[in-house]
Amino acid sequence: MNGKNHSTSSRARGPRALLPLVLFICTVLTTVAAGALFEGADIFSDPSLMLAGVPFSFSLLLILGTHELGHFFAAKRHNVVTTFPLFIPGPPIPPMIGTFGAVIRIKSPITTKNALVEIGASGPLAGFIVALAVTSWGLDHSAIIEKSSVSGALGLGSSLIFEALTYLTFGPLREGLDVSLHPVAFAGWIGMFVTAMNLLPIGQLDGGHIAYALLGRRQRPFSAVIISILVALGVFAWPGWFIWAALISILGLFHPPIENEREPLDWKRRVIAIAALAVFVLTFMPAPFYI
Repeated sequence: MNGKNHSTSSRARGPRALLPLVLFICTVLTTVAAGALFEGADIFSDPSLMLAGVPFSFSLLLILGTHELGHFFAAKRHNVVTTFPLFIPGPPIPPMIGTFGAVIRIKSPITTKNALVEIGASGPLAGFIVALAVTSWGLDHSAIIEKSSVSGALGLGSSLIFEALTYLTFGPLREGLDVSLHPVAFAGWIGMFVTAMNLLPIGQLDGGHIAYALLGRRQRPFSAVIISILVALGVFAWPGWFIWAALISILGLFHPPIENEREPLDWKRRVIAIAALAVFVLTFMPAPFYI
């Protein structure tokens, strides 16, 4: 899960490269291994089969990296000090994907609502554009299969944009057919899922930054409403929402204040906020997984 944490220390220092580089290399290895295992490669008997996981790893890290660099360069434009993107390696054993995402830490105050929107939205918007290209290519190399041939397997839900891209690639699918995703298309699906999760308008998630710029102190009751909706989705759509609701509640529902609360958003940042909302609607899935 991507997140942005504030530190108001007046001694904010510039980014250091060693730890981000080490974490990135580790994440490359774990995601390549995960991609190879998803392809059925026995990498423990023949490590050279790891190469089968490169398309998945490259596509996924391209999306996640673009997302975080969007935040990084937007922060630099507003003279906000951050770390370099920090990739978090994870277990490569399916159904795990070899990474828990990537984060940057914000190490100096964000002073205006305009900066808050731009920093919060730049990552999801940039990552979404790359995810669109990755998914389109991946779907073009995916295959149609009979659902009966994969009975009991873990299925992936479709967001509005993923459903539209699938329709544009294959047309209407008759009853009993499904799409077996190419690893690159699977990476695109994950990228869109991560984008939607980060745009949840809670706390210090990307969507939380945007919501605070739009709502100010009213973001507090709004966050409580969103958590209630996630709990309801956990009951009626996907139990994993209970975990997300609990995790976000532990990390913090509310956004810290910014230095200049009175300066209004300009029209350009309002357009950016609307674009981020549109991306959230297009990528959100009430039931991301099913059997």
